[in-house]
Amino acid sequence: MLTALLRGLVGVSHPVWMCGLRPFFLLATLAAPALMLVWLAFLGHGLPLPPTVGGPFVWHAHELLFGFALAATAGFLLTVVPEFTGGGDFTAVSVRWLAFAWLLGRAGFWSSGWLGAPALAVSGLAHLALLCGLGWLAAPRLWRDPERKHLAFLWAVAGLAVCVAGFHVDALRGEHPARWLHAALGVYMMLIVVAMSRVSMRIVNHAIEEAGVVGVEYRARPPRRNLATFCIGLYTAAEFFLPESRISGWLALAAAAALLNLLNDWHIGRALFSHRPLMLYGVYAFMAAGYAIMGAALVFATGAFSAGRHLLAVGALGLAIFAVMGIAGRAHCGMTFETRQWLPIGAVLLAAAALARALAAWPGANAPVVWLVSGLLWSMAFGLYAGYMAPLLLTARADGLLGCKGTAIP
Repeated sequence: MLTALLRGLVGVSHPVWMCGLRPFFLLATLAAPALMLVWLAFLGHGLPLPPTVGGPFVWHAHELLFGFALAATAGFLLTVVPEFTGGGDFTAVSVRWLAFAWLLGRAGFWSSGWLGAPALAVSGLAHLALLCGLGWLAAPRLWRDPERKHLAFLWAVAGLAVCVAGFHVDALRGEHPARWLHAALGVYMMLIVVAMSRVSMRIVNHAIEEAGVVGVEYRARPPRRNLATFCIGLYTAAEFFLPESRISGWLALAAAAALLNLLNDWHIGRALFSHRPLMLYGVYAFMAAGYAIMGAALVFATGAFSAGRHLLAVGALGLAIFAVMGIAGRAHCGMTFETRQWLPIGAVLLAAAALARALAAWPGANAPVVWLVSGLLWSMAFGLYAGYMAPLLLTARADGLLGCKGTAIP
């Protein structure tokens, strides 16, 4: 039975390959709790982790950013680039090869402690193959757009590729590669701002319509978005070249202020309090809080820098991925918006996980207990997603159509 199942999944005719988000959202939602539970077993019981370069904390951050988050990013871009620029879906063969590159990246990195430089090189090449493949597929469509208003997606892919290359070059040279992980987190924050400006237009205005509010329209204003991405980029560069400096701290505070300014676009009345807009609003709130705490830690030496970093990684990044996978995943499986309570419950669990993880950085906190609580909350949130969404991702569209966009069966 298992052999038949695997054979069916490998075949390009399987429904999992009909849309780019399907295999990658599935990989992301399985990786999220699995990686976290392994990490908790290490923290709580000393379970040995793969002996990768940089030690356990680099393994943890690498798998969060280049495992879980990269899978979700790939699924998102493979789906929205055809939607935003026109043309057909990317082929099942292309999607399958990119998924294989992601799996090879995991195998190469996890085995690099035992197999040495060759496995680490395979890891780097596999990750670059995934990102370069994404760029190769997306670039022609993004450039053909006369206004080229979605090119920021391509720059984000290029930024992640630079971070991947830098990480593996440093690792192969025997240098500590954590600075590239910090840079990658900054790239993800900029990508979230860019992506949510597109996604939120539909979600928030739909909520306004549902609420029966008249005369109000949500618009994601480019000047505020561009200012936020610019400030995040400045901080990311400063942290890379001037780590732990007061200059970096002031730039982090500037990023927080720009994000709070961006939130002014969202203040559209009671429609904001429906769960889909509120989830997306929460992403920006966590992002602003994260940069504010990091900036204050660097400028005023509060000692809470780690709390800010984890509000970005667990709060902003985790919640953004969960919300987008929940909203876009259903839409591109031929379903209407989710009305059951598991989606807002999962968002609340992730918010609580982020706050708990930030709390662990404050003096006097019982860090091991708080780590455990945070990790379990995170795992429960993505476990909910897996339970409700995996069956949809593995089966044909509910509306009987094909692909991401829902084309008629010939």
